Amino acid sequence: MFSSLFSTSDPNAPNLHPVSSAFGPSDLFAPLEQTDLAWTCGGGFSTETQIFYNVLDDGRFLMCQFVHSSTGLWYPTVQLTFKMYNPATKEKTWRSITVNNWVTPPPGQDARSCKSDAFSIVHQSTSSDPTHSENYTITAKISDDISIYLKVFRPNNVSGFKVGKGPKGGFTYFGANQEKPDGYVVHRFWPRTKAIGHLTLGTGGSAMGGSARIEEIKGVGMMVHAIQGMRPNLIARTWNFCWFTGSLPASDGNDEAAETGVSGIMMEFTTTESHGRKRGGEGGTVVNIGCVNVGDKVVVTAETKWADQTGPAANAPVISRATHHNTILDKDTGYQQPQKLTFNWAGPVPQAPTQTVKADISMDLGFGDTSNGLIEKVDVLAEIPAVLKTIVNAMGTKPYIYQWMQPDVTLHLQGPEELLHGKKDVKVKGTVYTEASFVS
Repeated sequence: MFSSLFSTSDPNAPNLHPVSSAFGPSDLFAPLEQTDLAWTCGGGFSTETQIFYNVLDDGRFLMCQFVHSSTGLWYPTVQLTFKMYNPATKEKTWRSITVNNWVTPPPGQDARSCKSDAFSIVHQSTSSDPTHSENYTITAKISDDISIYLKVFRPNNVSGFKVGKGPKGGFTYFGANQEKPDGYVVHRFWPRTKAIGHLTLGTGGSAMGGSARIEEIKGVGMMVHAIQGMRPNLIARTWNFCWFTGSLPASDGNDEAAETGVSGIMMEFTTTESHGRKRGGEGGTVVNIGCVNVGDKVVVTAETKWADQTGPAANAPVISRATHHNTILDKDTGYQQPQKLTFNWAGPVPQAPTQTVKADISMDLGFGDTSNGLIEKVDVLAEIPAVLKTIVNAMGTKPYIYQWMQPDVTLHLQGPEELLHGKKDVKVKGTVYTEASFVS
C-alpha cells in the first residue's frame, strides 16, 4: 500500500486501472482456469466471497454466501449468510453466522473446496450427469432450525468466465503502479447453473413454524467468486449488481428451443474520490463488467466511465451500464433510493466478433417500503461480526444494501438469427434479482 506514497511517477498518471482498459472487445471473454476458483485467503485487508444465487422452480429465491475476511492484525473471520425469499407471500428467512475452524483445502481436496465447523463446500470436476460435470456440493447447518444440502452444477456447454485471459484476467488494479498495486478487485463467474438438493427446516424447535420438515430444492442459478484486495471503503462508494434468468421463447414447433437458457449478469462499482484517471483525485469512476448468456454463448461486457467523461457513447462497441433513475432521499438509510433501474449490455459474440448481442432491462421500483419487489434494506453493520463492525465504524461508513426481486421482468434481446431461434429481436420473460449497495 505504501508504493503510491513514495512513487516518483507522473502525478497526473492514473491510479486506477480498470479491467476494461486491458482487453479489447474481442478479448473480453476468457474461460476460467482451475486456479481461478481457488480460495486465496489473502492477507492484509482482503474480502473474498463465493455466492450461489438460485431461483427455484416454485419461484422462491435462495442465496448462500460464504465470506473470508482478513482484517490486518486480527485473525480472519469467516461468515455464512443464507437468504430465502418467497415473492408470492413476501416471506423471507435470513441467517448470518460466524464460523470457526475454517480450512482450505480440506484433506483430499484442492483449494476450490473448504470446510468449517458449520459447513463444507466440495468442488468436483465430474458427476454422473453427462451434461453437467463440474459441480459444488454444499452442506451446512445454518442454525438450529435450518440445514441445507445443495448441489450446484455448471452446464458443460456454458463456460465459466472472467474478463480477459491470463493471470491478470478479471483484475481491476488500484494504485499508480499496477505491477505493485495498492489493491485490486476481481470477479469470476458461472453464468448459469442447475441446483438440486433439500432444506431441513424446523429441527430442534422452529422459527419458521410447524414441526421439522424437508423441502426439495430444484432450480437454476449463477455463482460468483470475488475478491476485494483492499479496504472496502477505499475501493468503492457504491455497487450495483443484477442477475436475470429466463428462457428463450421457442421457435415454431421446436420444443427443444424452449429449454434454451438466458442469463444477464452485471457487476458495477463507483470508485471513491481518491482513485481515477489522475493520481490523488478525479475519482467517482464507474467500472462495470457483465455478460449475456444465451444457450452456449457467453457474451462478455466491460466498460469504464471516467469521472471527467461527458457521457458514454450510445453506439459504443461494448456497453455495460447500470443506471439509477428518479432517486429520492431515503430517510431510513440516508442514501438516494432509485425509483427505476435500467441495465444495458452490448458486446461481440465469442468466436464471431463481427456479430453483436444487445440486451436491456428496465425495472420500475417505486419508493419506500412499498417499493415493487423490495426484499429488504440490509443494514450491513447489523449483520457483520463484531471485529469487522469495529473496523467499519472506524472508517466512518454506514453501508446499506437494497435488495429487489421481480419475477416477471422482460429482457429485450437483439442478436444474430442463429442465436435467437431465427429472430433478430426477442423479448425474454424471466426473474431479476438486483442489489444497490451504498458504502459511503
